[in-house]
Amino acid sequence: MSHTASHSTMGGQDTIPDSSLLLDDKISVNDPPPIVAPKWWASKSLEHKPTDSLYAWTVVASGCFMLMFSMGCVNSYGSYQTYYHLHQFPHEPTSTLSWIGTMQFAIMNLFGIPSGILCERFDSRLVTFVGGLIMGVALIIASFCDTAVWKLLITQGIVFGAGAALVFIPAVSMPAQWFTGKRALAVGIVVAGSGIGGLWLTPATDHMITQLGTAWALRITGIIVFVVNSVASLFMRNRLVVKSRDKIVDFSIFRDIRFLFIFAGGVCGTTAYFTPLFSLPSFAIQVSGKSDSFATNLITIINAASTVGRIATGQVAATLGNINTLSLCTLLASLGVLVLWLPFHTGGTLVACAIVYGLFCGGFIGLMPVVMAELWGIQRIATIIGLLYIANFIGTMIGAPSSGAILDNVGHGTDYKPSIIFSGVFMLVASLFFAMLRVSVNRSLLAKV
Repeated sequence: MSHTASHSTMGGQDTIPDSSLLLDDKISVNDPPPIVAPKWWASKSLEHKPTDSLYAWTVVASGCFMLMFSMGCVNSYGSYQTYYHLHQFPHEPTSTLSWIGTMQFAIMNLFGIPSGILCERFDSRLVTFVGGLIMGVALIIASFCDTAVWKLLITQGIVFGAGAALVFIPAVSMPAQWFTGKRALAVGIVVAGSGIGGLWLTPATDHMITQLGTAWALRITGIIVFVVNSVASLFMRNRLVVKSRDKIVDFSIFRDIRFLFIFAGGVCGTTAYFTPLFSLPSFAIQVSGKSDSFATNLITIINAASTVGRIATGQVAATLGNINTLSLCTLLASLGVLVLWLPFHTGGTLVACAIVYGLFCGGFIGLMPVVMAELWGIQRIATIIGLLYIANFIGTMIGAPSSGAILDNVGHGTDYKPSIIFSGVFMLVASLFFAMLRVSVNRSLLAKV
């Protein structure tokens, strides 16, 4: 028997499949398939929204607050380390206690790849909310683990770093999706949040520790981190939806010579990055004979100059080009160490070194995500930046421990010149890798790249 039926229309007879063979006899076979709405946890395309808009600046403000309470906590760890060393764990080596802060930054960079993958597959508002929750809970749990260093290493160090990665990668990558003409400035404002956090969180943490102890300082900070990040995460929306792919992480980008140059530059730059931050204050006390307050002010100067540098280099990059500015910043940061710190030990030159290094190392941090977006587009910016931050992880694991070992074994704890040379040369090599990146993109010396 035939499974067809006649259907009368104004134009004659049409033959259509029997209604029993249709999923819904109200839908014509010529109609397009129904659109399935994305799940609540998935990203929704906002490509129709304009770039450089008011909402885009809301994304920037949210990212700035997120970095203020993620990287800001990392930058203020020195306050905890000082108290741990003098009061809670006086018999523990300083190098052991420093691993808590080192692991915060290292794990944050190591988890860059999974954080980028999650941003591509889930709504970034959900990812950043979970990251803030993990950071807050980690600090609160750490407040009950202040009897053993290994417990603090796990909670305040590793777990906090994992949560910070879920906040950090979306915060620095989302502005690239929401901006075109002012992308460098937008990313610069976001990464300036870490410097702003270091400026006020460090004295605030000192005050809380002095008045309440480390346990309550950790609890209060954890609650503030969770609340502020929860509010900021409401505005951290993806503008573009990335199509699914077979490979979770596409490592083929490592076959691109441009990525190899910027990856190598990231390793070298991060290897050099922390030596002035960690050693300049103790140098001022031991070698220059300055007071403790003068040494502390040097870190404040570096953080303040870095905040200005991260914003200002975005404006400079609009004129000179992002890669040109990145190369110039790393070169000037290396000269600040080798020219102003290495041969001198007066108070004035130390302040000058702090200003110059802070200004231009801030540009190095702020321009890396912008260059990535310029070279490889914004569609998969989160995972590409996550791959790049593996370079930061490598540099972190090499830099601070090696610089400390050089000071202890080569400089015998008092001669800082070998570790200063170590930092300055690595930053100089980073500038050479970025120069090679610039040539690989455009060989014209006068081009805006």
